[in-house]
Amino acid sequence: MRGIEPALKAVSSAATRLSLLIPALIFIAGLAAAQETSTRVMRIGAGPTGTTEFPFGGLVANAISNPPGSRDCDKGGNCGVPGLIAVAQTTPDVAENLRAIARGDLEMALSQGDIAAWAYQGTAAYAEEPPMTNLRILARLYPETIHLVVRKDSTITDVAGLKGKKVAMGPENSGTATTAKLILSAYAVKWPSVQMKYIAFTAMPEAFAKGEVDAAFIVSGAPTLAVEEIAARTPIRIVPISGPTAEKLAQIFPYYSRGTIPAGAYDGQPAVETLDVSSVLVSRDTMDPELAYGIARAIWHERNIPLFQAGHPRGKLMDRARAASYMGVPIQTGADRYYVQNGLMDPAAVVPPPAKPAAKPPAKAERSERAPSRL
Repeated sequence: MRGIEPALKAVSSAATRLSLLIPALIFIAGLAAAQETSTRVMRIGAGPTGTTEFPFGGLVANAISNPPGSRDCDKGGNCGVPGLIAVAQTTPDVAENLRAIARGDLEMALSQGDIAAWAYQGTAAYAEEPPMTNLRILARLYPETIHLVVRKDSTITDVAGLKGKKVAMGPENSGTATTAKLILSAYAVKWPSVQMKYIAFTAMPEAFAKGEVDAAFIVSGAPTLAVEEIAARTPIRIVPISGPTAEKLAQIFPYYSRGTIPAGAYDGQPAVETLDVSSVLVSRDTMDPELAYGIARAIWHERNIPLFQAGHPRGKLMDRARAASYMGVPIQTGADRYYVQNGLMDPAAVVPPPAKPAAKPPAKAERSERAPSRL
């Protein structure tokens, strides 16, 4: 019996500990379940690697996320949307991002302001597709840079010099290819006069090194890895996109502006005049207005702005005053409320949300014309 007593005491002690542990486990499980139900996970299409959109998509995701259990913003915690976990993911191209948003395959995505407007209107490169009228803009972020890259010893000194040359345009139907074609047309360079090469950014360094292309258009905020990788293998020069034509484009279209690639953005390169195109964060018109309000507020929160500025040189060019500037695509319902409240948007520019289809009345049960049978 003496040998059994210690064993009984051990069992009793273990049972006591287990009885104390079970309520704690139930509490933790309940808390986890509560947190899980309040958590919202959303994807941000951030474009291909090698472009500025890719790292910037991560910055946006960090700024707007605020997972359950995080410290409150006013206590030094994250200043994102409570319960939101945003995840940036690589995508083939910013043009395809728009189609993914329109289809509902992504919740948010980065894109270019010009192609977003054309997709919404069903014009230019999107003339053969139905207008993507369910696109909405959450924020105008930073200026993208239109690069025209040539070899350092090239005789090409302006856009007109691309006639007869082999020009990398990015993937076919990409945002870069679409913008590049508009630039060619604006400078009176007919498309058939250019040998357009539709190749991915990652393939451009090899194409330059082998002499397969004479020039390349790359639309991405300077400095961008795509240009740095070309320069690492082939000495390059950036050709200006400037003059009266560039000025006219900036005056006509709300998504273009005059810009400068700063000296030193690429090793040994002086400052070069070019055109910028706005980068925008796009969503679908079905987004919850309260969520859209929270996202806009988080992006432009005073605590998050330094995160963008430290995360990429383009972050220093984000302009809250232009966040809701007209771009040819409506501002997302909910986000517009944030911009109006903060004096960043004219209330008259608010676009009403799409009307929900009227609910169909329940079908009336047909009465039988036959008399009920008698038992």
